[in-house]
Amino acid sequence: MSTSTLKNERLEELLKHLAAEFVSLNSNRVSMITVTRVACAEKSNKATVFFTVMPESKEPAALDFLQRNLSEFRAYVKYNARLMRLPFFDFAVDKGEKARQRIDESLAK
Repeated sequence: MSTSTLKNERLEELLKHLAAEFVSLNSNRVSMITVTRVACAEKSNKATVFFTVMPESKEPAALDFLQRNLSEFRAYVKYNARLMRLPFFDFAVDKGEKARQRIDESLAK
């Protein structure tokens, strides 16, 4: 495994942890928002935080909440992580995780 790959994985794991903390501290707890993974661009200048929401009907509200708080999340990461350069963040619903859950449900039947 190359050094840059390992470095990128560690960065993704750190950002996933910080995103989960941020959501836990700032959400209104009407729905359960779970950070599933973070995908960083090759040069770590952009990071997408993927999440799921229970119940699914609250997805638009959760995405709106996270998009509105992008600057606060960036400030939270800046304060809690020692990074030379902060990536630009984006939030997205994890469609892959939703598909995996549907497959698991259909196999259980």
